[in-house]
Amino acid sequence: MNQIYLFIELIRLKKPIGFMLLFWPCSWGLIIAYDFSGEKISFLLYLSLFFLGAVLMRSAGCIINDIADRNFDNKVQRTKDRPIASGKISVFRGFLYSGILCFIALIVLLQFNYFTILLALGSMPLAFIYPLMKRYTYWPQLFLGITFNYGLILGWTAINEQIDIIPIIFYSGAIFWTLGYDTIYGYQDIKDDEIIGLKSTSIKFKNNPIKFITLCYFIFLLNLLITGILLKLGSFFYLVFVLIILQMTFFQLKQIKIEDNARCLKIFKSNNFLGLLVFISLLIGKI
Repeated sequence: MNQIYLFIELIRLKKPIGFMLLFWPCSWGLIIAYDFSGEKISFLLYLSLFFLGAVLMRSAGCIINDIADRNFDNKVQRTKDRPIASGKISVFRGFLYSGILCFIALIVLLQFNYFTILLALGSMPLAFIYPLMKRYTYWPQLFLGITFNYGLILGWTAINEQIDIIPIIFYSGAIFWTLGYDTIYGYQDIKDDEIIGLKSTSIKFKNNPIKFITLCYFIFLLNLLITGILLKLGSFFYLVFVLIILQMTFFQLKQIKIEDNARCLKIFKSNNFLGLLVFISLLIGKI
């Protein structure tokens, strides 16, 4: 039982925010591509496959991240008790677990068309490069955004088997969404990161965090709006966009206090609800 508990802790299964933030872009790409005038079963099937894939790949990514950062995590208060950093799970076992999860994820991936499979396999290096970026650049959150939102492209190609300008515009905006919320998340560790020499956008923009995060959210919202216009979504999309999504992002920006770790974490987690709101707005806009 102890090993099961450690495995659950290792893959952050009790903290679903990680795989949900990976799943929402997949669902957005699927919605904007899907023709809801026909049958709906395939949509639900693809949605389930993307959800399972998000859980599996996020879990494998957590393990790789913990292996890469084990010598840093044990110096940071928030992460020092992670299973690999604390030595409760060996690096070898970590790689074994990650390999098993990736193999199961591959089985899920093989349910899609060949074009989507090739695109997904081509993105794999991104998932393993990201944990190293904080050593060399102040922009690791940018690499995270490129990686975490790649599922938006895959959601589109799962239906259309080709890439179009619409998902590219939306994907570009979603990258800035991640850039914003992960910068907020990074303020929890900024003091420890500066001491041990790690880099992040949280550190780079610590003197002007609100301006930078506002710019990120603005680009995301603008690209989301452009996507809705290009798709000719129904009026309900714009209603949710104006009355709820805009208001929620403004609320996040007003609440930011980078010295308050608990508040930063709360704002970061609220992006799960924001992802759901975008999902709902796109769905009712298409239907």
